[in-house]
Amino acid sequence: MDLNQKVAAGIKEAMRNKDEARKRTLRAIKSQILLFKTDGKGNELTPDLEIKMIQKMVKERQDSYDVYIKQNREDLASVEKEEIDILKEYLPAQMDVAELRENILTIIQQVGADSMKDMGKVMGIASKKFAGVSDGKTISTIVRELLSN
Repeated sequence: MDLNQKVAAGIKEAMRNKDEARKRTLRAIKSQILLFKTDGKGNELTPDLEIKMIQKMVKERQDSYDVYIKQNREDLASVEKEEIDILKEYLPAQMDVAELRENILTIIQQVGADSMKDMGKVMGIASKKFAGVSDGKTISTIVRELLSN
């Protein structure tokens, strides 16, 4: 079952259960899928692109959440948090930070990186390898930390 079918089934379920937050979030995913399919580029929505699309939606909501928290707008922050939690259900399980650190350390040893000048090489490999199971910001933070030691 592809993402579009999962979302359609989820919307029906949310309507039956009168779950407004889930319905709103799943409709946002459906909207993004529709925008992608009608953008005129003729690209097919692959599982990798589906993951990237949902990760982008999570990041947008996380940014909004952070702003709302800084502005003491708990009412708006709670809406964003609800949507983040629902979106994460459609992403693969995220890799543990300790496990990610070990894997990045292995990559650093493989490419022979020893300074921040090599960050681009390490990030290129790590970003491709961990796409979908970790966000770029976390990967970047760990790479920077390991290369600066």
